Formats: sequence, structure tokens, C-alpha cells
Amino acid sequence: MADTTDVTTHDDIEEAIQYAKKYLEDILSFFGLNTDIYATTEDGEVIELDIPSTHLNAFLIGQHGDTMRSLQFLVSNALKNNNYTHTRVNVDVAEYKKQRADRLAETAQEWIQKVQTSGEPLDLRPMNAADRRTVHKVAAEAGLISESVGEGRDRHIVLKPAGEPVGAANDANEADDVAEPDE
Repeated sequence: MADTTDVTTHDDIEEAIQYAKKYLEDILSFFGLNTDIYATTEDGEVIELDIPSTHLNAFLIGQHGDTMRSLQFLVSNALKNNNYTHTRVNVDVAEYKKQRADRLAETAQEWIQKVQTSGEPLDLRPMNAADRRTVHKVAAEAGLISESVGEGRDRHIVLKPAGEPVGAANDANEADDVAEPDE
């Protein structure tokens, strides 16, 4: 006999935000951290969960943001397991990701200047999807072409002067980076 159990799908983004917020607050309470998490969405797709600065920042961020990404993974899977349609989550602790993106944008300006001065393409080091998105955005604002190349942990950006031919459309590369989880 077939299983006819009704599975309720939760389509409301506000409901998903509240669930994700409560879930993360419950996890943090296990570590003795009772704090109010700021939860929102800017684009109606990704749930942004911002944990304010506390005495546990280093613990919650982890080495190179590993713990923060793990918290993000847990919250995303909890949303999936409870049939929410909005399951993309971004967890930030004490604006760590924002500050990192700002520093990367400054470095990207130096790379852009190098490409503009030399007129030659520049292969950047491999970076995670969030970092690549930041570089794509800064490059586009400067009028350069940016292309993501490679697979997995070796995926990196090639910055090219505006006149260079591109292997695939720049927008398609940015879409690839949005769909990938942070490595």
C-alpha cells in the first residue's frame, strides 16, 4: 500500500526566517549563549542571520569561518527537513563576512588596477563562492570582465580587460557562483 502521508510545504519566507532564527538561537543556547539574532532577507531568496558580537566570536566563527559555515549548513538542512521552500541561509557572526568581503573588495581593486595597467588577463587564487561573487561584482563595477574557471576547490577567477574575449558569458559565471555552496 502506498504511503499517502500529507507533506506540508512552507512557502512563506517570513515563516522560514522565524524558524531559522529560532533554530539558530536554540543551538547557541546549548553553548550558554542567549542572544537575539537579527534575521532578515534582502532578496527574498537567502535568509540572513546575523549573530551580534559576543565573548564567543572566535568560537562561533571558527578557523577560516568553518564553524560559521557549519552553523549555516545545520540551519539550511533543518529548513529542508521541515519542508520549507526557502532553504538558502547566510550566517554571519559579528559582521565577520561583511568585513572579509570589504577587505577582499579592496584587494580586488589592486588586482583590477594591475589588469588595467598591463592589459593582460590575471588568474587569481582559488576562492570560495562568496569571495568569487564579491570579486565578480567589483570587477563588473570597474568595467572588467571576470570569468570563473575550474572545478571545486580549484575554482578561481580570471580577470580580463574589457576587450578580451570570454569563454562563457560573465553573467553565467556569476550564476554558477551563486548556486555553489561555500567551500
